[in-house]
Amino acid sequence: MDKVDYKKQFKSLYLPKRQPVLITVPPLRFAMLDGQGDPNGEVFEEAVAALYSFSYAVKMSYKSKDIPDGYYDYTVFPLEGVWDLVDKTRTSADKSNYAYTMMIRQPDFLTAELAARFITEVKKKKPNAWLDQIRLEDYDEGSCCQMLHLGSYDDEPASFAQMEAFCSEHGYRRSDKTHREIYLSDPRRTETAKLKTVLRFKVTAD
Repeated sequence: MDKVDYKKQFKSLYLPKRQPVLITVPPLRFAMLDGQGDPNGEVFEEAVAALYSFSYAVKMSYKSKDIPDGYYDYTVFPLEGVWDLVDKTRTSADKSNYAYTMMIRQPDFLTAELAARFITEVKKKKPNAWLDQIRLEDYDEGSCCQMLHLGSYDDEPASFAQMEAFCSEHGYRRSDKTHREIYLSDPRRTETAKLKTVLRFKVTAD
């Protein structure tokens, strides 16, 4: 099998245009973990580091003595997050009130048994308290609206407003207040104005 590259094989999911579109997202397998609080803090950084350590251990397992059955070469998928509020009566301006599920998509050959093996291996090389909280889960998003947001994360409300207006025009509405962000840029190495983030929320027909 040729190398699986999400930028080519899954372009509609990860490289949308800068205008809203409606899309049906199939069930996908993720390594994920849950957390709360300001994403600008050390706790969040440690959670993300655990996901990346795990994901690269899976990716590089072809070099191990026990190569997973069905292994195929692939590009590690980008970091994603589903965002909500702990206290729904407070505004999203209070980042300490955020609730999140961070995740990285995994290859189809990864089973729960294999995931446990890789978590154990990573804990020995790169200890991280978040590793024990990683779970492997198939996530079924279904009908969604999405678009590419360019620029600061703080400017996302304008893009969400554009998406909601688009949905209204096409006979759809947002089905809940959570939303997904897919991070195509590394904020540590990218100018704020050039950050690329896929924004997505679930929709239902009116």
